[in-house]
Amino acid sequence: MNSLVYIARRLDLLSEWSGRLIAWLTLGMVAVTFAVVVLRYLFDIGWIALQESVTYMHALVFMLGAAYTLRHDGHVRVDIFYQRFGPRGKAWVDLFGTLLLLLPVTLFIAWASWDYVSSAWALKEGSPEAGGIPGVYLLKTAIPLMALLLTLQGLSLALRSLLVILGHEQDAPAHDASTEV
Repeated sequence: MNSLVYIARRLDLLSEWSGRLIAWLTLGMVAVTFAVVVLRYLFDIGWIALQESVTYMHALVFMLGAAYTLRHDGHVRVDIFYQRFGPRGKAWVDLFGTLLLLLPVTLFIAWASWDYVSSAWALKEGSPEAGGIPGVYLLKTAIPLMALLLTLQGLSLALRSLLVILGHEQDAPAHDASTEV
């Protein structure tokens, strides 16, 4: 059981740190959007790359922040019965949801995006806009990276659920254990 706890905690730590790091992009979006507005309306200067960078940051926050959100149980859940279940019932729902829904979807996203991303890398795909960001291929790389981070956090959730089901609830890392970091 100790090895399962260790693995779950390490995976949680990865999601925690990546989420906290990527969250800084929200501040970046505000600052860049402010700069775009000031440049446009006070100085009549337009900078396509600066405008596109807001879109890039927004995409990265959502894609790379998904695992952090899962770690903190922040995703939308259609909760008809779950709230009434005890810890073991919730653990069963989480385990089956992870194994039958989350992991197949993340693995499909990784598989389906592979050719899309590798083609972008082969072309070193850039913005279709003149003066845009030349690194579209880097942004597209976030798709399989999102799938990887979500898969790893899903494995942590499955391990945590398994520990609860097996009666080792006290050993299971807390679902929202941000104090561990």
